[in-house]
Amino acid sequence: MDTLLYTKHVEFVVNLDKNQDSVEYIASEYLRSSGVYWGLSALEVLNSGSSLEKEAIASFAASCAALSGSEPLGGYGGSPGHDAHLLYTLSCVQLLALCGRLDLVDREATAGYVRSLQKDDGSFTGDKWGEIDTRFTYCAFQTLALLGRLNDVDVKKAVEYISKCRNFDGGFGSVPGAESHAGQIFCCVGALAIAGEGALERVVGSNGGADLLGWWLSERQVDSGGLNGRPEKQSDVCYSWWILSSLSILGRVNWIDQEKLADFILECQDPSGGIADRPGNMADVFHTFFGVAGLSLLGKLGENSTRHRAIDPVYALPLDLVVSLGLPRELLRLE
Repeated sequence: MDTLLYTKHVEFVVNLDKNQDSVEYIASEYLRSSGVYWGLSALEVLNSGSSLEKEAIASFAASCAALSGSEPLGGYGGSPGHDAHLLYTLSCVQLLALCGRLDLVDREATAGYVRSLQKDDGSFTGDKWGEIDTRFTYCAFQTLALLGRLNDVDVKKAVEYISKCRNFDGGFGSVPGAESHAGQIFCCVGALAIAGEGALERVVGSNGGADLLGWWLSERQVDSGGLNGRPEKQSDVCYSWWILSSLSILGRVNWIDQEKLADFILECQDPSGGIADRPGNMADVFHTFFGVAGLSLLGKLGENSTRHRAIDPVYALPLDLVVSLGLPRELLRLE
């Protein structure tokens, strides 16, 4: 395929909620809020967000707020009645931002919940059970940035912790000493971009660090044109986001073959709608969003600008929304 199946993808996302008795729908209950975010975001990038009822989506996101007794805990779960977690807290706050209903967030309680998950070394746990991962630092930073409460946590310590997760190859892992991975790199680079005050330049950009990281990321492109998450792995459409967004923040998108990557994403389209992880596999909403997002970063969504919106590489939200909310973001530029 050499063209984006625009209408088919819109139909694919809109119809996802129609078969609630399917095994797939029931089995994905634990991450429903993230799934709705992926679907609505894909439609927003395709300038078709009005295809879904946003007030209903906002009500759903608000209903995912977790309670401590009868009081709001501040965090959100994957579905109503589920335990709070930073991953789903971010997804719900993103959904409310996309729906223009951030007024439904108890900002004090949510900022307090996020703050309660920061450890003394600056890292964040995902929930009360204590798993630490750099993904959670990114989730914490973006959640608080959307609420205008970034300074409610110790940003300096969090940045110091991220720097400890950097490896000799220029990449980042989930914790200090962990293997470099493209998804973790996006989370660390994105968090540094949100942190501001030169954090991205200090941790990544100095002493040729941005070039080293850019080289590691560009080496993820394989013969198919697609990108993988780490050496010796297959290409996967979702890395069209994790890697392209990181390269965009670093100002080094031209370090990969953009035409071949766009062709790979288009080949992963299902003729009936949706995008899969690789050609011939079953389409899903996760890869549909990240495939569309990758094409947006590549400028390959077509010449008719009324049919798409640019996506921001830091927040994975429409760029015009990021600008209108005045969200903090710092990008590097290739010199």
